[in-house]
Amino acid sequence: MGRTAMSLRAGVAAMIAALAPPAAADTLADVRARTAEQEIVYFVLPDRFANGDPRNDRGGLKGDRLATGYDPTSRAFYHGGDLKGLTGKLDYIKGLGATAIWLGPIFKNKPVQGAKGQESAGYHGYWITDFTTVDPHFGTDADFRALVDAAHARGMKVYMDIIVNHTADVIQYRESPTSAAPYRSRADYPFSRRGGVDGAPINAGFTGDADASAANWARLTDPAFAYTPVVPKGEERVKVPAWLNDPVYYHNRGDTDWKGESAQYGDFVGLDDLATENPRVVAGFIDIYKGWIDRFGIDGYRIDTARHVNPEFWRAFIPAIRAHAVAKGIPNFHIFGEVATDEYDPALLASWTRNAAFPAVLDFAFMRAAVDAASGKTGTQMLARMVEDDALYEGGKAAALQLPTFLGNHDAGRFGWFLRRQNPGMSDAEALARDMLGHAMLLTLRGVPTLYYGDEQGFAGKGNDQQARQDMFASKVAEYNDDTLIGTTATTARDSFDAAHPLYRAIARLAQIRRNTPALSRGATILRASSDQPGLFAVSRIDPDTGREVVVAFNTSAAALSGHIAVDPASGGFTALAGPCPAAPLAPGSITLTLPAFGYAVCAAKD
Repeated sequence: MGRTAMSLRAGVAAMIAALAPPAAADTLADVRARTAEQEIVYFVLPDRFANGDPRNDRGGLKGDRLATGYDPTSRAFYHGGDLKGLTGKLDYIKGLGATAIWLGPIFKNKPVQGAKGQESAGYHGYWITDFTTVDPHFGTDADFRALVDAAHARGMKVYMDIIVNHTADVIQYRESPTSAAPYRSRADYPFSRRGGVDGAPINAGFTGDADASAANWARLTDPAFAYTPVVPKGEERVKVPAWLNDPVYYHNRGDTDWKGESAQYGDFVGLDDLATENPRVVAGFIDIYKGWIDRFGIDGYRIDTARHVNPEFWRAFIPAIRAHAVAKGIPNFHIFGEVATDEYDPALLASWTRNAAFPAVLDFAFMRAAVDAASGKTGTQMLARMVEDDALYEGGKAAALQLPTFLGNHDAGRFGWFLRRQNPGMSDAEALARDMLGHAMLLTLRGVPTLYYGDEQGFAGKGNDQQARQDMFASKVAEYNDDTLIGTTATTARDSFDAAHPLYRAIARLAQIRRNTPALSRGATILRASSDQPGLFAVSRIDPDTGREVVVAFNTSAAALSGHIAVDPASGGFTALAGPCPAAPLAPGSITLTLPAFGYAVCAAKD
C-alpha cells in the first residue's frame, strides 16, 4: 500500500472512529408537523430490497418468466422483493438516519412487455394497468397499510412514486403493428382529420387541446387522427379505473423522439401516452391519487416524468391534492416532480416550479454539481453557482430548501459508478473517501437529502438503469455479484444490511448532525470559498432561529490543504460537529481550516 493510500485509509478510519450512534427518530406526534426540508429521504425499489414473502414472487401467475415476470437471475425481471420485506427492514433504514421512505411505484403492472426476444418485466413499477391497487408481486393493499403504519410508528413518512403521463403498453397501432410507430405531429396529423391533413374530417367542432373545457373535449370522439388505435383481444378491460380503457383518452401519435412537441404528446417507448389536456383525465387522476391519501394516509408524492405532461395539468392537479391532504390532517404533504436532465440546468428545473406550480422538483443540478466536484472532474464552481441560481425557483432561495437533492438514482446510475468512471485507477481507500465526501455534501448543503438504497453499502454498478438496480437481499444476478463494492470486501451475493459498513455509519452520523442542527436543514447559505479547480469549498449555513452560523467545508483535492475562510465577525469560536474545526478565529471575521485529502468539516459557531 502506497503512502497516499495509507494516509487516506487512516483519515477514513479516524472519521469512522469519531462516529456516534444515531439519535432516536421523531415520534409519531412529530411526523405531520415536520416540513419537507426537515426530511432525509431513503429511495428504494421494493422488488430489489427484501423478500418478506416468497409466496408472492410470481405475483399469483403461473408459467415461465414471460408469463409471471419472475426471474431472479436476470436484472430485467422480478427478483422477489416485496412490502413485507421492506417493513421488516424499517429499523435498518431508521438507523441510517432516514425520516422518510420513497417507494418506487407499487401499483399493479403489466408483468412483461417488449418485442420478442427483448422482453422485460415491470419490477420497477412504471408499466401500470391498475392505478387503484398494489401489484401482487409486492403483496397486498393490507401489506401496504401495514408498512405505512409501521413507518409512522417509527416517526417516518412514506412517499409514493406516481405516474400520470402514461400507462402500460396496451394500445397498438393498425398502421404499425409489428414495429415502433414514428411520431406524427399535430401539424401533419391534426385532430380534425383522420390520418393526416388530406384525410376525412372527424371530430367536428373540436377546436384543439388548447381549450380545456369539457364541452370542447366532448367533441373529440374519434381517436384515429394520427394512428388508428387497436386494443389487443383480451386486454380491452385490463386497465383500472375503467375509463382508462378508452383510446380517446390517449394521444395516439406514436413514439416520442424526445424533441419538441413529441416530448409531451409521444408514447414513452411504446407506453400509452395519456391526453392529460382532457378534463376527464385531469379529474380522473385527481380522484385516483386522492384515494391513496384517503385509504393509507401517505405523506407525499414523487411524480414520474413530470416534464412530459402539460403544465396546465399540474396547475390543476397539485393544488387539488395538497388541499385534500390538508383536509385529511396532512399539512406538509410533500410533492416533487421529476424533470430529468443530464446537465447543470437550474433554469429548466426552476421553470417547472413557475410554469407548472410544482412546489419542488428533483434537483438534477445538484447531482451534476456534487458528482463532478466529489469525483474531481471539475472544481466547485457549479456548487458555488447554486447559491445564486436558487433565486430562479418560484419562492426563491427559501423554496430551494425543499428540493430533493441526490447523488445518483435508478435511472442515471449510482454515485460509486460516477466516481469510478472519472477515476478508473483509484485505490479502494480513495473511492471510500470520495464517496464519504459526496455524502457529506448531500447531508450538509441545502435541499432535502435523498439517499439511494444500497449506496450506504458501497453499491456502485457498471452503468445506469438496470445496471444500477442491485439487490439488497442475496442476489442471483451474476453481473451484480461480480461488482466490486466500495468500503467492503463483501459482494451482493449475500444480504447487504451491514450497519457496521463505513458508509452506513458515516451517513448515519451526518444524518444525526443534520437533524440536530437547524441551520443545515432550514438555514440560508452564504458562499465562503470555491475554485474552478479541485480544492476548498466552503459555505456558512445560518440558523433560522438564532442567526448563528455553521461553517461547512470540503476539500475536493487529493492533497491536504489549509486556507482562510471568511466568517461572521460575531462568531467568536467554533464547536466541531464533524472534522477538524478551529477553536477560535484567526482574527475577527476569519478562521483557518486544515482539511485532509477529500476531508470535510462542520463547525458550529458558539456565539
